[in-house]
Amino acid sequence: MSDLLTLDVLAFAPHPDDAELLCGGTLARLAREGRRTGIVDLTRGEMGTRGSVEIRAAEAARAGQVLGLAVRENLGLPDSQLENDVATRLQLVAVIRRLRPQVVIAPAPKGRHPDHRVAAQLVRDACFLAGVRKVDRASEPHRPRKLLHAITYREDHVKPTFVVDISDDIKIKLAAVACYVSQFEGVIQAGEVYPTGAPLAEVIRHQSAHYGSLIRCAYGEPFWTHETMRVDDVMALQVETF
Repeated sequence: MSDLLTLDVLAFAPHPDDAELLCGGTLARLAREGRRTGIVDLTRGEMGTRGSVEIRAAEAARAGQVLGLAVRENLGLPDSQLENDVATRLQLVAVIRRLRPQVVIAPAPKGRHPDHRVAAQLVRDACFLAGVRKVDRASEPHRPRKLLHAITYREDHVKPTFVVDISDDIKIKLAAVACYVSQFEGVIQAGEVYPTGAPLAEVIRHQSAHYGSLIRCAYGEPFWTHETMRVDDVMALQVETF
């Protein structure tokens, strides 16, 4: 992976494995279609009950290869203590200006883990500030065109603005999640994934099938945006009503 690449889509994740769970299928599809994708993990997940920082870093590297990422980095911010403060925003601004993504993916504005909620607003603020020249005159401003919030598993939040069809990429998503042996082997829940009693992989598959059913496909991942989506041709609208 090279820092010299600019990206089409960049996902910011509070902890290693969050991006795989929230939008791994979408990232896999984008890479398969020739888009340059990346993940920046904000923390090393050092507060996790299982595994270690070193093991988790190796698992994240393997998962990145599975997803076909062009870039994967870790900012090493404090796990369970993320703050949307000036210093932290500037670290994200530097990343955004260097990688220059057109689309950024952030966590849902709501979530069980405080880091997820903080990260949602932190990423939004950093995306805006990255376009303000005087924030740092030493680097060229760049403001992403679109910010998406991955709301997988957060049905208490809002109805998705749209769902991405990941039917051809569900196996890659599950393979990327499975790279985190230290975190997920033998477990029935993780992060925002609420347990049903079934193995984690089955819960993910069932949830992805639910989101897919919203757009009449096998598997999907939901996203929410602050903006209303534009439609130019109502005759081209997909997903039949009846």
